[in-house]
Amino acid sequence: MPNAKLFNYLHLHFIVFIWGFTAILGELISIEALPLVWYRMLLASMFIYVYIYFKKLSLAVTRKLFFTLFLAGIVIALHWITFFAAIKVSNISITLSMLSTGAFFTSILEPIFYKRKVIWYEILFGLLVITGLYIIFKVEGDYFTGIVYALCSAFLSSVFSLINGKVAQQYNPSVISFYELLSGVGIVTIYLLGVTIFGTTTEGFTVSFFQLSTSDWMFMLLLASVCTAYAFIGSVQVMKYLTPYTVMLTTNLEPVYGILLAFLIFGEAEKMNPQFYYGAAIILGTVVLNGIFKNAKKRKREETLGNITK
Repeated sequence: MPNAKLFNYLHLHFIVFIWGFTAILGELISIEALPLVWYRMLLASMFIYVYIYFKKLSLAVTRKLFFTLFLAGIVIALHWITFFAAIKVSNISITLSMLSTGAFFTSILEPIFYKRKVIWYEILFGLLVITGLYIIFKVEGDYFTGIVYALCSAFLSSVFSLINGKVAQQYNPSVISFYELLSGVGIVTIYLLGVTIFGTTTEGFTVSFFQLSTSDWMFMLLLASVCTAYAFIGSVQVMKYLTPYTVMLTTNLEPVYGILLAFLIFGEAEKMNPQFYYGAAIILGTVVLNGIFKNAKKRKREETLGNITK
């Protein structure tokens, strides 16, 4: 069992590294955010369907669950569109540092979503995140649009995780992911068809929309297969062996891996003002502290329940 734990811990780090590489691919792929997400969701849903087919999993879901997954699919599509839009108009470092605020948005939305009281340290950590954001806005004002896009993406990521949190424990994650991706690409397709018919000739399903370069196809296939389908299935697998706390802390390394990779690959284009890194460190540190506090509270509650049942 210890060997299995170590293997899955290393596997999780590899998956988080892959997630960090997603931003790199978003920069390398030359097409805009909307067609990029359309291709990603379409190809990833196909890859996951192949996995479901060979695993002989049932795709039967209730009508209520389908509408929940449909809503989640819209949210994840918007999350990815704003994520890649942020990269296109700013850079990877800005986008990934802002994405770390997802935990802050979750701490605000969770009491509303699950009807629980706000915890005192969540307010304190929220103020720290705002401080980190203020520092970044102050020194990187030229990237204002990218920062706003990335914050929207972080907010949508939080909403998506809260929706998924209610269904992921009850149903097969691969089936859930398949319907969410399919719903997302369906909504984007309807939008693009509407633009094609009623909009301008420069947007929507034009001839150029389907004319990807060889490098774009290669990066897109890598994004859809390894960074989406494989990473999702792999992350579900490691959760059988690792605690949610370990998974959460390790996942917080995604922006660190992504920013380091971006600097190594793109060099000076990703070099930021030193104060930017102070602000990013405050945000990331707050996220980690929030996880530590939550884990300590959960452990204390479990110990109390254990003593009562003795």
